[in-house]
Amino acid sequence: MKIQSTLLFAIFFALISCAHHPAIKQEVKVQSIKIAPREQVEAHGKKWMISTQGKYTTQIANQVMKQGGNLIDAAIAASFAISVERPHSTGIGGGGFLIYHDAKSGKNHVFDFRERAPLLSKRDMYLDEKGNVIPDSSVYGALAVGTPGLVKGLSLIHKKFGRKPWKTLVQPASDLAKNGFDIYPSLAHAIEVEKETLNQFPSSKRIFLHDDGTEKKLGEILKQQDLANTLTIISKNPNDFYQGIVASKIINSIKSIHGLLSKNDLNSYQVKERKAISGKWKNFEVVTMPPPSSGGIHVLQILKLLESDDLKYLEPNSIHLTASAMQSAFADRAVFLGDPDFIKVPIVGLLNSNYIKSRRKEFNELKARSKSEVKAGDAPLYDEEENTTHFSMMDSNGNVVVSTQTINGYFGSGFVADGTGIVLNNEMDDFSAKPGAANIFGAVGGDANAIAPKKTPLSSMSPTIVFKNNIPILALGAPGGTRIITAVAQTILNHLVLNKDLYTSIASPRVHQQWNPDVLTIEYDSTDGNRNEISPLTISTLEKMGWIVKRAGAQSNVMAVSREMIDQKTSELTGVSDPRDIGTSAGE
Repeated sequence: MKIQSTLLFAIFFALISCAHHPAIKQEVKVQSIKIAPREQVEAHGKKWMISTQGKYTTQIANQVMKQGGNLIDAAIAASFAISVERPHSTGIGGGGFLIYHDAKSGKNHVFDFRERAPLLSKRDMYLDEKGNVIPDSSVYGALAVGTPGLVKGLSLIHKKFGRKPWKTLVQPASDLAKNGFDIYPSLAHAIEVEKETLNQFPSSKRIFLHDDGTEKKLGEILKQQDLANTLTIISKNPNDFYQGIVASKIINSIKSIHGLLSKNDLNSYQVKERKAISGKWKNFEVVTMPPPSSGGIHVLQILKLLESDDLKYLEPNSIHLTASAMQSAFADRAVFLGDPDFIKVPIVGLLNSNYIKSRRKEFNELKARSKSEVKAGDAPLYDEEENTTHFSMMDSNGNVVVSTQTINGYFGSGFVADGTGIVLNNEMDDFSAKPGAANIFGAVGGDANAIAPKKTPLSSMSPTIVFKNNIPILALGAPGGTRIITAVAQTILNHLVLNKDLYTSIASPRVHQQWNPDVLTIEYDSTDGNRNEISPLTISTLEKMGWIVKRAGAQSNVMAVSREMIDQKTSELTGVSDPRDIGTSAGE
């Protein structure tokens, strides 16, 4: 397959190079990407390494380790801190996934504390009387809110594996909320984008906007006193979020705007412990998140679809093949993926080697396939085994924590539960309002992801650990909706196939193709010369192959930690927080 693919592409490229066509035009850039230099986002250590999407979050988690905590303690402290530092991305009003690799036992512990559909939710709740989707009904306000799971999840994980007292892990986040911090670029941008929504709710406006309704801007201090008080209460008793005064405030606020979330939803919330997806790829083992995340399956699908191809760095044929793999994976996602507690997901079938080979044969080596030419495969059914911010952590003993957490869109539902400072999620938008309807990330779904009470919406979150010879060598994940899957897959390919260092693997320009819409998205060039770019000739070649190319801003943000052996006994840990954003890494 390597020889055939390369030869066919060489012939095609020679033909289009000799053909008469207009001179390649440099794109007029309406936007560019700032890529932070290596020294701002990279760190090295031998004892432990932490990479998060926040400056203060990394500092708080690193301090926990210095004070004798373990990786789980650091992860819990980071989860609460990032809830404060990135209120537009995540928070205790949301949920997430976490994988913990325990080096001593060799086990991978998988926790699903994702949001669940309220008990009063219904399959067609976002459709009008004609069966059409009511615009934004699943995105803004009380009907968009799923039952939050983050606090319950972290509490359970702490009970099982934590070392330091719970209160000491939550209080730093409370202090950060009380003292405040400077508004940074991505937060300022989110406030600006969602200003109209935040203005609709007095409880939201009080925190993120000025009295006259104008947005708080870059460099202003953001203080969240109500959230600080809530975190102090939770630091004494996490169950207060589900059955105490915090729960009462949440439910009363939801009732005031006629939402569905009820006292029974909070009381009955259960964390799910699941079995990791584990797959062989080249000389590695990839351990990743199972459904109700689609991320793990499709990261592995993309990697396996490209396993026999001779990929070259930023060359058009490699981008063509990578985008083709993304297309096939997302077509499968739209049909097969949903909550495994409600539907049967053919995990083994989707990753079966014969199925992967059959899907790879569907690629057109010389030109792009249109959306209509790409269908979900006929995945074989087997008896399956029971089964958006990110941080990655690793220590010298081989313990690893990867966790992706979210409230979904910018500021979730836009609604802050009055008196709590808690931004409530809009995860109900991750269900299929009806078969074929797209969510805010453009992803479509079918009956497998239809709304049902207590059901978990489909996710793209992809916390992932890569092992070689049973030793974890890479831990990574990302926020960014459907772009999570492609960002994680490309980082793995860059680092482990193309042998790029971790910084370059993450900083490199990304492409994204999710079958629907029928567009190949390519990042804008950077402004600061901190990475190689995809050339105008490459983009022109891709367009001649039939790809509908769209340039866009940053395609997700990856946080990763890698391990490299210095000798048989000593390893060095490298952490990189995506240079597209403000995250940092630290260790010792």
